[in-house]
Amino acid sequence: MRFAFILLLVMLSAPALAAEPAPDAAGKPLPAAPSPPPPPDNYNPPAVPDLPNAGELEPEITITTKGTEIHEEYRLNGRLYMIKVIPKKGKPYYLIDQEGSGQFRRSDFEPRIAIPTWVIKRF
Repeated sequence: MRFAFILLLVMLSAPALAAEPAPDAAGKPLPAAPSPPPPPDNYNPPAVPDLPNAGELEPEITITTKGTEIHEEYRLNGRLYMIKVIPKKGKPYYLIDQEGSGQFRRSDFEPRIAIPTWVIKRF
């Protein structure tokens, strides 16, 4: 309850603190920043270009079941580049085609176990 009260107090005081200009080194408040000038009358912002494959930027995901495993196949522009394998027991793992050759290698997206090392003697 006490934490909620403190949180509410901070949230209510934040807009008031943001409205005050920050003081300089001497403790005097700094002047407010001037507003930007208006754009010229003949200013035409550039148009956003249409991307030719805008719909193909997101991967297409196909979910299949093979035995007790679930396979999620990720394709981009029709090319299979990753398979997520979710076994019935154990952690999910990924098969990734890193070179685009169709050869998939296993990747767990987790750092390998660091082997502990100690300095025994310095010369």
